[in-house]
Amino acid sequence: MTYVFSTPSLGMPPIASTNLAGTSMNAAGRFPGSLLGQIVRATDPTYGEGEFICLLGAANTVVGLMVTYNATTYQTVISADTANEAGPVAVAMSANLAGYYGWYQIGGLAVVKKTNVSWEPQKKAYQSGTIGRVMDTSASGKAILGAKSANLTTVTTTTSTVVLSLNRPHKQGPVT
Repeated sequence: MTYVFSTPSLGMPPIASTNLAGTSMNAAGRFPGSLLGQIVRATDPTYGEGEFICLLGAANTVVGLMVTYNATTYQTVISADTANEAGPVAVAMSANLAGYYGWYQIGGLAVVKKTNVSWEPQKKAYQSGTIGRVMDTSASGKAILGAKSANLTTVTTTTSTVVLSLNRPHKQGPVT
């Protein structure tokens, strides 16, 4: 994935970069051309246009993991296997660890880590029992709203990722 910014801005770090907090950020929490929580658009020749948000990293983050983030502090945690937990989610575009900041995908076609299950075409996404990964098996209170698979054929169990179509996804929250 080689995303190029389509949002007119100069001096922003590349989408797949990991950036140490404090080194290139000024006292206002800005890094050149951006701000934590800023949303930008970028285009990839394979996956088309996507939407990305600048967030603070969490320990053990790898490319493709789904994270939950705080919309006030912009801090991420790897998405947990917790039913009925509401909140915005995004997909890590780099190994953005604690103490670092970088881009997370919230719109467009995203390559996301999945569990060791086959995935039928055009299925809803659910939080799996493995943190940060998704599955297509219905699980009460674990739906990820605004995320649906974009695969046209079944993705095998041995494939570690699935392409999801994202539209500012959120965890479902309580089911009553």
